[in-house]
Amino acid sequence: MTASTPPTPPFRDPDLPFAKRIDDLLARLTRDEKISFLHQFAPAVERLGVAAFRTGQEALHGVAWMGPATVFPQAVGLGATWNPELVRRVGAAVSEEARAMRARDDRVGLNVWAPTVNLLRHPLWGRNEEGYSEDPKLTSAIATAYTRGLRGDHPVYWRTAPVLKHWLAHNNETGRDVTSSSVRPRVLHEYDLRAFRETVEAGAVAGVMPAYNLVNGRPNHVSPYLREHLRTWTDEELLICSDAGAPSNLVDSEHYFGTHEEATAAALRAGVDSFTDHGTDGSTVTARVRGALERGLLTEDDLDAAVRRQLSVRFRLGEFDPDHDPYAGGGEFDTPAHRDLAREAAEQAVVLLRNDGVLPLADGTRIAVVGLLADECKLDWYSGTLIHRSTPLEGLYERFGADRVEFAEGVDRVLLRTSAGRCLRVPAAPEEAADEAARGAEGALDPALLAGRTDLPPLTTDAVGTELALVDWGDGVLTLRAPDGRYLSVAEDGFLRASAEQPGGWVVQETFRLEPHDGGRLLRHLGTGRPVRVAADGVRVADEASDDPEVFEVVVVERAEAAVARATAGADVVVVVAGNDPHINGRETEDRTTLRLPAHQERVLAAARAGSARTVLALVSSYPYAIEPGPLSAVLWTAHGGQAAGTALARVLAGDVSPAGRLPQTWYADDAGLPDLLDYDVIGSRQTYLYAEGRPLYPFGHGLGYASFSYAGLSVRTGDGTVKVACTVTNTGDRTADEVPQLYTRAVEPSVARPRRELLGHHRITLAPGATAEVFFEVPLSAFAFWDVARGGPRVEPGPYELLVGGSSEDVRLRTTVTLDGEPAAPRPVRRDGLAAADFDEQSGTEIVDRARTAGDAVTPVGGGTGELLFRDCDFGPDTRRVTVTAAGSGAVELWVDGGGPAPVTVPVEATAGPYDHRTVEASFAVGGVRDLRLRLRGPLRLAHVGFSG
Repeated sequence: MTASTPPTPPFRDPDLPFAKRIDDLLARLTRDEKISFLHQFAPAVERLGVAAFRTGQEALHGVAWMGPATVFPQAVGLGATWNPELVRRVGAAVSEEARAMRARDDRVGLNVWAPTVNLLRHPLWGRNEEGYSEDPKLTSAIATAYTRGLRGDHPVYWRTAPVLKHWLAHNNETGRDVTSSSVRPRVLHEYDLRAFRETVEAGAVAGVMPAYNLVNGRPNHVSPYLREHLRTWTDEELLICSDAGAPSNLVDSEHYFGTHEEATAAALRAGVDSFTDHGTDGSTVTARVRGALERGLLTEDDLDAAVRRQLSVRFRLGEFDPDHDPYAGGGEFDTPAHRDLAREAAEQAVVLLRNDGVLPLADGTRIAVVGLLADECKLDWYSGTLIHRSTPLEGLYERFGADRVEFAEGVDRVLLRTSAGRCLRVPAAPEEAADEAARGAEGALDPALLAGRTDLPPLTTDAVGTELALVDWGDGVLTLRAPDGRYLSVAEDGFLRASAEQPGGWVVQETFRLEPHDGGRLLRHLGTGRPVRVAADGVRVADEASDDPEVFEVVVVERAEAAVARATAGADVVVVVAGNDPHINGRETEDRTTLRLPAHQERVLAAARAGSARTVLALVSSYPYAIEPGPLSAVLWTAHGGQAAGTALARVLAGDVSPAGRLPQTWYADDAGLPDLLDYDVIGSRQTYLYAEGRPLYPFGHGLGYASFSYAGLSVRTGDGTVKVACTVTNTGDRTADEVPQLYTRAVEPSVARPRRELLGHHRITLAPGATAEVFFEVPLSAFAFWDVARGGPRVEPGPYELLVGGSSEDVRLRTTVTLDGEPAAPRPVRRDGLAAADFDEQSGTEIVDRARTAGDAVTPVGGGTGELLFRDCDFGPDTRRVTVTAAGSGAVELWVDGGGPAPVTVPVEATAGPYDHRTVEASFAVGGVRDLRLRLRGPLRLAHVGFSG
């Protein structure tokens, strides 16, 4: 006799719906197994044959942190293409490579943490490179395309499962885990939620990651918006993955909860399903969950809801159906098609900002290429390891011939002389030392954990020394590089070595500062904060208690200007390649302090302009700069363009490709035009192209090319809940080129502050010389709505709306006006509903805070001072007599109406026990009719609600 084959459990049956299969598997899991699934690294359940699973694989512009992969342009560069179809193909290529890499390394995850849809509200944000645009419409269009590429096109199974980052209103690295973004309802609904909503509604999003910051006084990881908004936008189960360490921050840095059990329970109940905390060790998280269960803070239903969402993603990824998953066999990796796509994306990301006719460069042109980025192909924190590499210099050599191109990097070459008269010396590396690229080729789940090299000899001193290339990247932050290209770095043992191919790491170990001291300079290592000293066994950073740091004399062997002058002497055109290193002065954990180019690069640029040659400035950067374009013949910008960046830039300069990238964010003329980094009220403080007044350096949507285009035949039709706009675009130039027609609107007679211009749609089209294309835009009427705080929902205001079509937000070629019926305004029924304090029309000197830890908003004066709120069109009825003020804290609320009426009434609020202990205070307030109401808040009170009665 033979044993009978056990029946296939329902969760293994591919003919059953996913929901039933998940129910079956969930019922088979023990409570401890469910708890273990809540950590990022969920262990295997061997008794059921369920494999281990981890959430999170970085894939912002290629598979990151796992070794060699195709590296595409930074996300802001993909945004600059204004080409959703191209970005969809990039997403598809990235997900194919993720599948291929997983087939040979199961550490590679398929739950990819990308894209980032935070709006680029402020150009000094350190993570500007990770977003697509300052505009929610463009951001959602590009993000939707990328997620569709990542997801794949199979109706059931997903190639990868994308998670959007970072929910919500997150644009500052300064104090990012303790600062609160004050986001009033109009900004919330018209700006910050939009990019997430439209991308989720498109149907290719598997989850969302909350951000480190707080919004309206409440950490994003316990935000009620996850339930009230996010989960209502789709019928799919969304997996909410915490950001790294953020669950612990709820107690450790934010002090929002008293215990980790309370914090863990609150996050789980708010909707967080996977806890990224304590690295690969899930024991701390699971212990907190057990503690929360024992205290009655969680129920098993709470566990089931979170595990169900994780399992939903795993089923969609085909984990339980290897014979049916069309992507199970892996995917294409580093194919010719992927290499071509990387080059195409880099070409389409180039934005031509200015051109007096010097571009394109003619064959035979004698070119000098100078600048710190001229022979660099920089990577950022979320890049993979390069398989192929192209720098601007290499691209120009290849395109024009090395005999036509001269090069100068533009560094200062220095010796560092000690007080004993000896100079720092870089010893030769032993032949057996491992190559750094090979050391990192296998990848690391967390590159922040990679230690510096100790297999190379530390620096010493001798009478001659080693000439070092010194670069000041701004704010006095320096790098020092040995003649063989290796950067000076400090490893865990404290010794200085020339060991790094590039600056990098979570804490960069390759940056220094020269500080005046006793007639010379201390060389302070910024990664440790300690000065450098010379010891008997080598050069190292001083011990914390050491009092003998070395005092150096900086001996300049050659200034950057001299090398630039030599290279440019015989040139017809000088191409200055300037920009940033993505790991220095503007990156995750560090915001920029200015829009200006670093002084070192200004020196290089000035030296390049000093000759007779015409000067082209190519900015390769993660963010905008404020420059003086007047003396320059041409200016281009591209984000760090990945593996094909140099080839792409050279082809654009040569005219092999006509540039057609467009700015995804406003470039401001100087720092004076910027709002405070922590001011998230884009409406009240007039931020982004939507509201900013004054003339920018370069406007949103700007970009030139090598062909000209004419626009004609604008027509508009309304009906079926849409506005249909059409026009023709003709290439009037002499070469095939791309154009990006953009449609904007403006409310002509708004009753509230509305955008000066607002993008409704765009297309990127290719036209041969003389060719004409008809361009169509179909816009839902809802796109003309604003968030009406009086009704607590969106409303299309009746009246005229201008429609503008052109090549940028300021380059308007065609315009017309359409009148929309909309919905008329209605007064606020304050006698019936009262006023939620956060639903103001205008404010000054206040911020929104949390009414309770779980939900609700209140308003408080900034710093406990004085602030004012305005509520328009309040219907008090014929005979309002009383007012009630619900508030916590202590202080006073003063009320009055515009246009005459009762004298101002002051309602004192006596101190309450805590910030969430609200009390209601009543006072006389006689008023009638529809009036504008003003409130003045004094002291550290938190106003939640104002009510009125007869």
